Amino acid sequence: MMPLRLILIMYRELWVGKFWLIVGLFAIVAALEFSTPPDYVFGYLYIGPILLVNARFDRTATLQATAIACLLTMVNVWLPSHNVVQAATVASRLIAVLALVVTGFLSDRNRSYQQTLLQQQAKLQAQEKLASIREDFASTLTHDLKTPMLGAIETLEAIRRENFGPILPAQKAVMTTMIRSHKNSLQLVETLLDVYRNDTEGLKLKFAPVDLVEVAEDVAATLMGLAASRRVHISFNYGNSDFRQFLWVNGDAFQLHRVFVNLLTNAINHSPRGSKVEVILAPGSSYHVARVVDMGAGITPEEVPHLFKRFYQGHSDRQAKGSGLGLYLTRQIVEAHGGKIWAENRQPHGAIFAFRLPVLPFQKSLSP
Repeated sequence: MMPLRLILIMYRELWVGKFWLIVGLFAIVAALEFSTPPDYVFGYLYIGPILLVNARFDRTATLQATAIACLLTMVNVWLPSHNVVQAATVASRLIAVLALVVTGFLSDRNRSYQQTLLQQQAKLQAQEKLASIREDFASTLTHDLKTPMLGAIETLEAIRRENFGPILPAQKAVMTTMIRSHKNSLQLVETLLDVYRNDTEGLKLKFAPVDLVEVAEDVAATLMGLAASRRVHISFNYGNSDFRQFLWVNGDAFQLHRVFVNLLTNAINHSPRGSKVEVILAPGSSYHVARVVDMGAGITPEEVPHLFKRFYQGHSDRQAKGSGLGLYLTRQIVEAHGGKIWAENRQPHGAIFAFRLPVLPFQKSLSP
């Protein structure tokens, strides 16, 4: 490694070299000025040294160099000759002085802008690096949490099945509650991991013809236990038809399954006991639309634009239960399918979470 003293010596020599270069340029321009009649204005040539000072030294040095250049330009009106000063000569040199002042001012402001820009770039790079480190840490942590959580769930399942000996009914109920809690935590960890993976690598889909009605009905069947525990009834509505429809789209069945899981779980959790959640599946000529309607507290107008942002949790009672990830992941999936998702209030009370997906071409041939 180069000794610090040697570095300081080299820096000092470089600084001194630049200083004498600028002094030499000033001397050359001054010699041209004072060796010619006042009518010949060479003061504009001071612009070069002023720009060099601004680029190599601080603001004070730039102001001093500009002042010296202006002074030398005006002094040359009277020195070294003692002839009668013409008004035109004074006017020409005042114009030159104005040009020097403008040059010094603009160069100083330009340097100030450049310094500000460099500071902003440095801050942005630091923030991006911090965000990358934070996301890598979160992704690694959530990935590593899955294994012990899966092990805990399997152990609790084995205890509930009495693989290690008989247990009392009350203990079995406790095991069931613990298993449900661990599965909810595991689902949250998997959602967080998927969110970071999708943001980094993009959402990878396996496209195939998918019937939205079948997916929605399958999800509703798996959530019957949750709905029953909250005494919420799930019903289906097929738009203008009283009969079951076929809503074919080109999509990833697994990911669309997650969309309905997130929306239905959200609706069930925010529905009052004894109410119902309605799934409306309406076919269209260009887009099929799915709506999940609940009878909960609804959404405040201020929260609507932010519902599908990552980690957003509103201030109303409705948003207090969520992690801010489920709806964000749902939006990722819907948009990756070329669709759109939105939320609105239901009159007189409740909320509607809806999305639309492009119709699969030639879908009629897929219907039985």
